[in-house]
Amino acid sequence: MLLPSVAILAVWAFVPLVLTLWYSFQNYNLQVPPPEFGGLVNYEYLFTDPDLPVVVLNTLILVFVPLVITLVLGCAFAVLYDGPFPGRSIARLLVITPFFVMPTVAALVWKNLLLHPVWGFISWMMRLVGLQPIDWFSSYPMAAIIIIVSWAWTPFATLILLTALQSLDREQIEAAKMDGAKAIARFIHVVLPHLYRPIAVLIMLETIFLLSTYAEIYVTTMGGPGSATTNIPFYIFSRALQGFDVGLASAAGVFAILIANIVAFFFVRVMSEQL
Repeated sequence: MLLPSVAILAVWAFVPLVLTLWYSFQNYNLQVPPPEFGGLVNYEYLFTDPDLPVVVLNTLILVFVPLVITLVLGCAFAVLYDGPFPGRSIARLLVITPFFVMPTVAALVWKNLLLHPVWGFISWMMRLVGLQPIDWFSSYPMAAIIIIVSWAWTPFATLILLTALQSLDREQIEAAKMDGAKAIARFIHVVLPHLYRPIAVLIMLETIFLLSTYAEIYVTTMGGPGSATTNIPFYIFSRALQGFDVGLASAAGVFAILIANIVAFFFVRVMSEQL
């Protein structure tokens, strides 16, 4: 009974992979058809491209930094919203809402309404206290992208960790209180160990999605200034749809798959040792 579903998923997964691998060995430029076999020319050009180290570094930064930020803020919000307080239901709804905003819309809001150096809300707040507004996307483009991505994924981390906290035995917390444990000690020795497995799952899921960050870059910086915010997905886009070089873009796609598998393998090993 499962065979049709498995077959569809296999075709869906392997056909694009095989085609990407095939095109990576072709001299295939959309402006100069038809394609012809080029061997390792695309890979040679890719690995000698001076932009590649910057692109890989940007990719890793856009994975690890938002991952740390979302984990820290997710834990903080989960612990905060787990306790009783007036309006808790509304507060939980509001903290989760940004996750349902499309990346393109979120990037436009941050670019034009919040971080804009002239009429952005943050610039207005800076003027109120006598500070000079900052053109974030020119002066600190990577920081601006990290802020947008972290804002979008913190609700997801909060939702996962808050759900996990609902299964925590409250008697453990009460026993720790009776033994004189302070709030920080209760979090480190009772709450955090309970969250180890959800955190491991969260890291795996977020890593997969953060490796494919694209819309926020396209809407705000277009990979610039220069290649300051170009990651592997945007590099593939620029080579395929701006440079019309399908062969080079396919080689970069194969390289992206290798990077994703290496990062996933690293996290699996680390998490398996911890758990």
